[in-house]
Amino acid sequence: MKNIFLTAFVSSLLLASCTPKSSSVAEAPKSATSTAEQMAQGKTIFENSCKRCHGLPDPTAYTSVQWVGIMNSMAPKAKLTDEQHQWVYDYVVSVKK
Repeated sequence: MKNIFLTAFVSSLLLASCTPKSSSVAEAPKSATSTAEQMAQGKTIFENSCKRCHGLPDPTAYTSVQWVGIMNSMAPKAKLTDEQHQWVYDYVVSVKK
């Protein structure tokens, strides 16, 4: 039971820390505005940047919430810009099982 509460607490912190700091409530999520070209760029960046240091993770192995944490951890190590970070995130969460 403690593990369930701990997991829920950690997940809540992760979600709260990853919430955009936008002042505009009506603004569409960035992923909703990704073009096919940006998605292709995200795939290319994912494949090239991630495999420099380790094997490529299966995008379907993680939920979109888990990818938030992974991307927030790994994007700085890969020296991705905010835009590249968004493209890679949009790509990995778009891949279906």
